[in-house]
Amino acid sequence: MSEKEPLHVIKVEHTHPYRYDEDGFTVTRGNAWSAPGCHLGCGVIMYSDGDKLVKVEGDPEHPYNQGRLCVRCLAVPEAVNSPDRLLYPLKRSRENRGKNVFERITWDEALDTIEERFKYYKENFGAESVQFWQGTGRDIAAWISRLAWSFGSPNYTFNINAHSCYSPRIFACSFTTGTFWVGDYSQQFADRFDNPEWKCPDVTLVWGNEPLAANSDGAYGHWVLDVLERGSKLIVVDPRLTWLAAKADIWLQLRPGTDCAVALGMANYVIKEDLYDHEFVDMWCYGFDEFAEHVGEWTPERTEEVTGVAAEKIAAAARLYAQADAGLVQWGVALDQRIDNLENGRAIVCLMALTGNFDKPGTMIQPPELLKYITGWGREWLTPEQDEKRLGANYHPAVRVGSGAAGSSDCIEALLTGKPYPIKAVWMQSINSLACGGADTEVTMKAFNNSEFNVVADLFMTPTAMAFADIVLPIAMFPERNGIRCGDGCQRGETINQAVSPAGECRSDMEVNLELGRRFNPEAWPWENVEQMFSSIVEETGYTFEELRDVAPAYLPFEYGLHEKGKLRKDGGVGFPTTTGRIELWSHAFNNIGMDPMPTYYEQDNSPMSAPELCEEFPYILSTGARQWGYFHSEHRQVPHLRALHPEPTVQINPEDLADLGFEEGQWVWLEGPIGKTGRTGRCKRKVEAYPGMARGVMCTEHGWWHPEGDPEKLYDALELNCNNLITWDYGTTGWGANHKALACRVCPVKDGE
Repeated sequence: MSEKEPLHVIKVEHTHPYRYDEDGFTVTRGNAWSAPGCHLGCGVIMYSDGDKLVKVEGDPEHPYNQGRLCVRCLAVPEAVNSPDRLLYPLKRSRENRGKNVFERITWDEALDTIEERFKYYKENFGAESVQFWQGTGRDIAAWISRLAWSFGSPNYTFNINAHSCYSPRIFACSFTTGTFWVGDYSQQFADRFDNPEWKCPDVTLVWGNEPLAANSDGAYGHWVLDVLERGSKLIVVDPRLTWLAAKADIWLQLRPGTDCAVALGMANYVIKEDLYDHEFVDMWCYGFDEFAEHVGEWTPERTEEVTGVAAEKIAAAARLYAQADAGLVQWGVALDQRIDNLENGRAIVCLMALTGNFDKPGTMIQPPELLKYITGWGREWLTPEQDEKRLGANYHPAVRVGSGAAGSSDCIEALLTGKPYPIKAVWMQSINSLACGGADTEVTMKAFNNSEFNVVADLFMTPTAMAFADIVLPIAMFPERNGIRCGDGCQRGETINQAVSPAGECRSDMEVNLELGRRFNPEAWPWENVEQMFSSIVEETGYTFEELRDVAPAYLPFEYGLHEKGKLRKDGGVGFPTTTGRIELWSHAFNNIGMDPMPTYYEQDNSPMSAPELCEEFPYILSTGARQWGYFHSEHRQVPHLRALHPEPTVQINPEDLADLGFEEGQWVWLEGPIGKTGRTGRCKRKVEAYPGMARGVMCTEHGWWHPEGDPEKLYDALELNCNNLITWDYGTTGWGANHKALACRVCPVKDGE
């Protein structure tokens, strides 16, 4: 235990302990993280009959989701009991990649082989010759980053090109304010909306997000409905008419990829109409005069020209947001998937600052956390000499000072070319590149097949495992293992509690990471089991993992006005943790690394404004990554009840465009478009859906598609279904940001035999 005074945590009183009996079932309380799952970590109660998971329901005593649960969790028993799961470690030879000729092996053989090969490459080519790839983080990211860095590899990276997911919003905040902020829905209080300190936001601004279907940031989507029911006004910025957009007081239907221009236009209107918070700006913002001049060109009329949003709507949205006493922003991944994603985030953060919407009830708040998973865990084990070899950091200053991860696009380039040094092995945990995160499938295939040795850890045989894996490790699902979560803006410490035994010989992600970590660097992994490891994370609460599970969720201390109390800065001074102690509309952090100190709009490549001739051949704008109720990225498609909700990938098209094209609803089509600046054309297959909520000339499709029931040696149809066939492993000028949301596109019929 720590010698420090333990943090005072507020525990939630439950009617029952974390495990009890009810009507012949064993009932276990826990939280749904991964896998399968999503980013939310809802409180669940799991019913088991012996060692069979029978039912999952929402926990009505959990303050986070208050008993509400989506279809993904309701269908977890189908996933856990699926006959298609990976049950045993598998191996095959490198020359048989892509062939369904795996051989069952023991865990000892699998781990011994991985240890032997990874150590061989480290000794002969350096630890940097082994890349560690992870998919979306949830509750397992910390263990993966520690595995990579304690091994000595600086090349720990995320399975998406150019950091185009979540990180940009975090670092746009950090570079501007010194820290990250989330919307205040009272989630930091155990008594939630009844807490007397909390105030309902007057305005909720949902930007590039469909919170009822998907979220990160530890934000439960139905909280938006909760605050609307309590009187909050709603602004939605989205090119697609979502359910929330249909309920909004103001809906800004922008041209995809022009979010930064909308934010700058709103900021300019707030300044010109003298609607900004003078007291907050004078006391706590730096560079106001320079910023006001910088955004001066973004009149409502100019903003309309670029974004397609009517000038009067820009003005109305800016006025409604600025005049609110408290406003919060619920933003999403659409802002990250642009070549100028840091600019998007910074522009919106500046808008928040102009209106004083920080660090007070109902605005943007600093989440209390024990483990900030976005910056990883265990970085102290990576030497400065090894960090100098981190791919992308020497080319892109924002990557160097960002999350500590290597640039994923740079990792792909090194796999392809062997420069600046050869890559010999790849660790792939919770990733499905060929169906989900990997851009430009043709390049992804070449890159990972260039590696001499690949390991995949997953739940099911995926296109990625079938294409690349030399060893496959079967992973337990969340009802089958213990776990802990205390980061990602969740404001609560909680446990993931085992309800049933793992299927077959499955092991949890963290068990696998701990075992390999002890083999690679025992000093960095001193624990005998994962429960001891979890206890070390929550040590400062005064609880062990075993003690916390009866207390959880445990809410960490929280207070407003941290910047006024000297509780944001390490030096104890008042203000924000930036160079000036203020929110920097003119950013020293960006200026110091040779970047524009103020957010600037850049027109997207291959857009109607930047490439009008190209867009005559590819006349539609395609936005990818739309969320579906039953899926999370490429998960869940082998779960019968979830697949039935949305059995095939679709593209939503305005009915008038559909009539012009001469296609019928439900018809299979090819979406075709240029792959960045490669000179090649990519395509993916979709079924047409007429959708009046799309503007003329704009289409929308979901990502993550494959057919688990398909032919394994055709990679479950992923190569023809992956919309990332139209996206390049490229990045913006900062090393962050790639275009997923505004692709030039044309539509062609699928012919007989295709």
